Amino acid sequence: MRLVDTHCHLNFQRYDHDRAETLQRARDAGVQRVIIPAIDLETCRQALELTAAAEDLFAAVGIHPNNSADFEKRMLDDLREFAREPRAVAIGEIGLDYHWERSPKPAQWRALEAQLNLATEFELPVIVHNREASADLLPLLASWAPSAPDSRQGRLGVLHSFSASGEVAQSALDLGFYLGITGPITYKKSDELRAIARRVPLDRILIETDGPFLAPEPKRGKRNEPAYVRYVNDRLAQLRDLSPEAMARKTTANAEGLFGLA
Repeated sequence: MRLVDTHCHLNFQRYDHDRAETLQRARDAGVQRVIIPAIDLETCRQALELTAAAEDLFAAVGIHPNNSADFEKRMLDDLREFAREPRAVAIGEIGLDYHWERSPKPAQWRALEAQLNLATEFELPVIVHNREASADLLPLLASWAPSAPDSRQGRLGVLHSFSASGEVAQSALDLGFYLGITGPITYKKSDELRAIARRVPLDRILIETDGPFLAPEPKRGKRNEPAYVRYVNDRLAQLRDLSPEAMARKTTANAEGLFGLA
């Protein structure tokens, strides 16, 4: 079974003591590729450094909304350099976060709009963070979508670790986004998320861990890691009346198509 973890923060300190072992466990579990999203300029560097040491690792480069308070256009020069790297397969993790209030909303909007335009410039997909911000996020994405190049129409990016409503899911799908499904699909109280996952077209689903966060059952409460993405895959397979192998083929093909993974 071939799997792709499309979102894991492998550069975070919580992996420093056993990163090599973590990657080996992932490979043993059938995870053939992992995308490492950045949250600021320093983690862009870290993610790209990790990809240089392992051919099954890829990076996304961008400024997370919680780190956008001091966003300036000069940062785009650094992001451009990072985006030129052959192992950079997306602009991310970008978006809006109204839960933590670590960055003023206008700063988040400026950072998001600038990075969406950067994705257009490099013809890259975007990895979008959305926390309690759908009412503002969707119009921003809808405004940007027509300016995306023809090569990206219908596959603009992913709303990662999707946790919003069914209406938001449908709006994102209509714009040309995929939905990233994480550990909460396995949680007892996630009935709404499971209902959405049953309806999403099979060619629009990605699986991810968002490690070190959101470990699935039965690993809940522990540090998440790429090997655990198979729990997400297996739960999705159950919901869609597919074998785990068939679901893995679908989600892997989706990841390859969206991110251009070699």
